[in-house]
Amino acid sequence: MQRLRKIIGVSAVVALAIIVLHLAHTHALEPLRAQVEAMGVWAPLGIVALRGISILLPALPSTAYSLLAGALLGFETGLITIFITDVVFCQIAFLVAKRYGQKPVKSFVGEKASKQIESFNQSQIEGNPFLLTGLLMTGLFDFVSYAAGLGGTKWKAFTPALIISVALSDPPIVALGAGVFSGGKLMLGLALLGVFALATITGVVNKYQRKKLSNDNQKM
Repeated sequence: MQRLRKIIGVSAVVALAIIVLHLAHTHALEPLRAQVEAMGVWAPLGIVALRGISILLPALPSTAYSLLAGALLGFETGLITIFITDVVFCQIAFLVAKRYGQKPVKSFVGEKASKQIESFNQSQIEGNPFLLTGLLMTGLFDFVSYAAGLGGTKWKAFTPALIISVALSDPPIVALGAGVFSGGKLMLGLALLGVFALATITGVVNKYQRKKLSNDNQKM
């Protein structure tokens, strides 16, 4: 029953996103696209800045910028933009946490988010590259980047996990934005399958994390 509720919840979110994006396409996208094309390289750089800030300050939504990149820049340019942004700014979050510790991280993310980051540390992601990669594929990848740095994960272990996770998780979201606005049914269908796959991975990873934390608490 719980799994069914999650599936229904994800479906509702996806359906709502499609409706909103379709309305935006109908009423406002074409003039906006013309302005974006006139901006040249400044449009991707603007999305890089917005997405990057949303990673370093996780209180801001980041998925919206992936959809926006696909919608305004097209799939290929949008994906390259988001991929580079995620790799660079997640590395920055990781290195800030690793070098300067918890104090600057807490000032960036706030008290409540700091507790979420601490829960990732308790999952012992340092010694589990598969769990690290899976967590980085979820919507909490920014928190996980901070947690990996605070938890002592080595850079050479974090970087491959980050690149793999970004390469797998970014395309479906960018494609969703590009597919809805361009009317590409095949791209849209593949994007939706990718989003459901990401939702499934998130559910499995979260379940594993909760189980591990529960087992660790029982041992204590």
